[in-house]
Amino acid sequence: MPIKKFFNTSGKIYKEMGLKDKIPQMTDEEIIELLSTDGMLVKRPLLIGDNKVLVGFNAAVWESINENK
Repeated sequence: MPIKKFFNTSGKIYKEMGLKDKIPQMTDEEIIELLSTDGMLVKRPLLIGDNKVLVGFNAAVWESINENK
C-alpha cells in the first residue's frame, strides 16, 4: 500500500500544512517522519493484521474481513 494512503486528507492539520502540494516531492522517509509527528495526520481507523493493512473505513471491506475469520 502506498504510504501516502495513510494521510487523513480531510483533516485540519493536513489542509493547514498544505500537504497536498508538498507530499509528492517528499521521500518515503520524510513522509514517515511527518506522519509520526502528529496522530491527527493519520487516517483512521487503522487495522494491522496478518498480511493485511486496512486504512480508513469501508464497510464492505471491513465486513469481508470479519467473514474470513
